Amino acid sequence: MSSVEVKEERARLLRSFIVPVAFMAICWIVKGIEEIFNLDFSFLGIKPLQADGILGIFLFHFLHGSWSHLCANTLPIIVLGACLYYFYKPIATKIGLLLIFSTGLLTWCGARGGVHIGASALIYGLAYFLMLSGFIRRNRNLVIVSFLVIFLYGSLIWGIYPKYAIENHISWEGHLAGLIMGIALAIVYRKEGPQREDENDNDNENEDDDRYWDVPEPPKEELTQPRSFRH
Repeated sequence: MSSVEVKEERARLLRSFIVPVAFMAICWIVKGIEEIFNLDFSFLGIKPLQADGILGIFLFHFLHGSWSHLCANTLPIIVLGACLYYFYKPIATKIGLLLIFSTGLLTWCGARGGVHIGASALIYGLAYFLMLSGFIRRNRNLVIVSFLVIFLYGSLIWGIYPKYAIENHISWEGHLAGLIMGIALAIVYRKEGPQREDENDNDNENEDDDRYWDVPEPPKEELTQPRSFRH
């Protein structure tokens, strides 16, 4: 790999962090405003099946109950978000926005009473999208990413068990919404973005085979014109 290609890859890697870092920067700013001005924005979270909780469908990802809650969500969002933008750039923004809206909507429709806040639903959505998408596409690099995400975040599965989640004051409904939507989007958008690597190779091989057998026919005049023989 040439020095130019190395620089391009490095720039691409750095660009993949822009959106997830910006997302978490907003979360930190919101929490900082709460702390400085002694405010509590949790009323803007999701209140299931309540009209005044509809706004929370879009906002609850940016709200956190404590600094520890925010810190726990920061690194996973940045890591998983960067993976999404690095390996799935053509559809990354679309997947991210759909996860934000759909996980909020499912939580609003099906969660238990109370106020639901935090970016963990988005974490689950990103994690399960990345886990499944690589296997569906059968792309070697993406499968490696899937295994890496399973290794790092496979334990997230415990967060959807109601008993464990309730004991730890966790919105298991939001986690379950993220899991469902991450899997669903991996399936729905399996034909968009990076695809199986050997498909192009097979196409090229087929084209080569076709060219091999494509022998030009002799001019028709030569075939139809009678031969003359000297006696």
